Amino acid sequence: MLFDLLATQGNRLSRPYAAPLSNKIYELRVRWQNVNYRLLYFFHGGVAAVLAHGCTKEARVDPMDIARAASRRTRFLADPANHTYNTK
Repeated sequence: MLFDLLATQGNRLSRPYAAPLSNKIYELRVRWQNVNYRLLYFFHGGVAAVLAHGCTKEARVDPMDIARAASRRTRFLADPANHTYNTK
């Protein structure tokens, strides 16, 4: 599973599974039944924080989705404790 790869390889995970976009935002990529699924995330310390998700029939992520993820990253970094889900 892609999450396992991301958990073990972190920022070393690369294409075809992950790719950097811009503004410290990365995409986790999977194609299933002719649809490209993307999870946008960033790293906070050793943890990947998911910011947005979506699917597209295009080969690239819409710039507005990247901008939205970058805005969410900024809000997260301003107050990580208030934006973190802890299972413990």
